[in-house]
Amino acid sequence: MTRPRLLCALRGFARALRRDTRGNALAMIAAALVPLLAMTGGAIDMGRSYLSESRLQQACDAGVLAARKKLGTEVAVSGQVPADVANIGAKFFNLNFHDGQYGTADREFNLTLESNYSLTGEARVKVPTTLMRLFGQQEVALSVKCAAQVGMANTDVMMVLDVTGSMNETNTGDSASKMTLLRSTILQFYALLESNKPAGTRTRYGFVPYSTNVNVGGLLKDDWVVKNWTYQSRELIGSGSGSGSKSFWAVGSPVSGSLDKILDSQYKATGSAGNYSCSAAPSGSLSSTSVLKGTTSSPYAGPPAGTITRATYWYTYNGTSYSVELNGKKCKVYKSVYTNYVIAYDWVTQPAIAATSKWQYKALAFDVSTWRNTSNGCIEERATYPIDDYSAVDLDRAMDLDIDRTPNPGDSATQWRPMYPEKIYARSLKWNNTGSFTTAPVTTTDEYFSPAVGDTSACPGAAQKLKEMTSGQISTYLAGLKVGGSTYHDIGMIWGGRLLSSTGIFASENADVSASQPTNRNLIMMTDGQTSSLDLSYSSYGIEPIDRRRWSPGSASSLTQTVEDRFSFVCQEVKKKNITVWFIAFGTDLNPIMTDCAGDGHAFQAKNGQELAEAFKKIAGGIANLRLTK
Repeated sequence: MTRPRLLCALRGFARALRRDTRGNALAMIAAALVPLLAMTGGAIDMGRSYLSESRLQQACDAGVLAARKKLGTEVAVSGQVPADVANIGAKFFNLNFHDGQYGTADREFNLTLESNYSLTGEARVKVPTTLMRLFGQQEVALSVKCAAQVGMANTDVMMVLDVTGSMNETNTGDSASKMTLLRSTILQFYALLESNKPAGTRTRYGFVPYSTNVNVGGLLKDDWVVKNWTYQSRELIGSGSGSGSKSFWAVGSPVSGSLDKILDSQYKATGSAGNYSCSAAPSGSLSSTSVLKGTTSSPYAGPPAGTITRATYWYTYNGTSYSVELNGKKCKVYKSVYTNYVIAYDWVTQPAIAATSKWQYKALAFDVSTWRNTSNGCIEERATYPIDDYSAVDLDRAMDLDIDRTPNPGDSATQWRPMYPEKIYARSLKWNNTGSFTTAPVTTTDEYFSPAVGDTSACPGAAQKLKEMTSGQISTYLAGLKVGGSTYHDIGMIWGGRLLSSTGIFASENADVSASQPTNRNLIMMTDGQTSSLDLSYSSYGIEPIDRRRWSPGSASSLTQTVEDRFSFVCQEVKKKNITVWFIAFGTDLNPIMTDCAGDGHAFQAKNGQELAEAFKKIAGGIANLRLTK
């Protein structure tokens, strides 16, 4: 058949096919199945892709959160992401999206440290298709992003720091005193918090150095302090016969330089219970020179002569000396290292009449209206009572434990009282440690113990209210801390809570910036020792065996137990103010009152400087808030 004839035949067949409708429905259905199949296959494959993407996002979030938590606040100082951080992120990602899940392939998870110290993550995976393969779509590539940031809301941090004399000692394994290490560690802690502070937020710092007392006078309003107060003192009522004058060296106080007391060695004491003893201390090499204060005269050669009744000499010590202290059944040998350590000593000459003066030792009222210029800055606490049931404390009587109560002007029970150590005498304990405490007046020519002269009226450096500070300001404040006194934890916690509470005497300063910007309040208490009370001390409660405001010698509990019970009570009062309490035992053991006060995960024991730094890092991480930002 020729080509034209073939074409004509085909045209005829087509015309006949158009006229014949038999079997057309089947062809139309077959043609419609193609797009229907594409739509169904696409829905199935896209549904699986959506499920994979949702799970991939969850895994990305889990990985970046775990990694950022592991990274903590330390990155703000180091600027580096350790390998173990990436590993922990990958581990959590893999646990939440395992290899081959939903038939996926080529799983990836990568972390990046951003300039604001957030961690960003990107996760990728390929989801193979099923029906869509028929149309050339072999796989669907998925990618999600996530980010986590350790950031802080407005934050207040009150540091309640033990500054007792033992802070000048050095822990075993350390090369610097506890006080030196504390200063450097707090500066590192400050850097951690400041580097993680988001823009537009506020971080404030306050300090309460404590020992036997606290120095808060400079923070109080005039009408919060009494105008008159009664002290255990004495008055001259006459004189008896006697001859000659009385001269003596008054206890010196440090002027400059450094003194580091280091535990050099220890050994078992000799003897038996009640009669243990230690051998003599090894010899050291200590030299000293002295000059009359304000002069450059040659080294001191003897007491002042002539009519001088008081002179102050500055002794400069260099070198080493050793001392041995009995501690239970152990003898501890301490090495004291003096570096240009200057101490002021007063040579006091009392005239003959003073040597035979007749005194009446008793409670005396004094006008203290000039306290702001004449007191040492430390205070006696307001009204309280001996507590025998700490489950039912009457805060209307125990006003010292009511951290939010504002004083009423003119009501001395609600007000604080300035300390005047030079007015105080421990009636009727003599300097040779004979005699006993009594509340009754005593008339005598004897000299009774004076806490001011006997160095049992320690007053720490001034406390500081909450404020925003620079690193230089923090450093300057810490450099001014001085050590001395016994360990009274309760007075430190009382004033730490008062200065931090948003509903107490500083409520106007401590209130939240706004309802939408609440403040995260934290109290960090650091001590290097257990409660160590001394009945000879002039404390926040006066001479305790004589004043008997919260304790007396006949009490069922010891003075030490009383201090600890009140500490435990006021710690719980502080936490009621929405304050998080952290506790660090530095070079000493954590005891139950410390751990119970702080709560689970908030108490740390640090035996050396390295562990102290680790404790502060953990606290910094606890203060900061971990959050997803993408």
